[in-house]
Amino acid sequence: MSLRADVQKPKRLEFVTLVAGEQNFCIEITQIREIRRWTPVTMLPHSPDHVLGVINLRGAVIPIIDLAAKLGFAQIAPTERHVIIIIAVEDRIIGLLVESVSEILGVDAENVRETPRGPEDVTTRVITGIIPLGDDMTKIISLPTLLTQPLQVAA
Repeated sequence: MSLRADVQKPKRLEFVTLVAGEQNFCIEITQIREIRRWTPVTMLPHSPDHVLGVINLRGAVIPIIDLAAKLGFAQIAPTERHVIIIIAVEDRIIGLLVESVSEILGVDAENVRETPRGPEDVTTRVITGIIPLGDDMTKIISLPTLLTQPLQVAA
């Protein structure tokens, strides 16, 4: 009879890392439908500043959000170098304009740090954790929070 203790492996999480507002962020890979190059949008009247417009994606009309602007950073001036990440949150399909997509990041759940809480601001409401990577920190975005709460830039 073996007296070997059952050792559970740490839960492994996978994210797609991206840059928005010159900051490093990541999104759970299961929420991403596809990644595509920038495509010009059809603008909609009276849209908030962070809503760039809509695109036709295989017959579906998809709103495109400037992620940097939504998070309170300067708006991205889209060029062919920029990327749209098509995400699925609940029953919504949305495109996020970002500066770039870097890599797929696999990390043990125990390596995700809690987001420091201070005065409530745009970023702390949508960041569910921080992953330290060398001298840098990658922030995990909560897409349901990002898309359901009106975010305001702190004055």
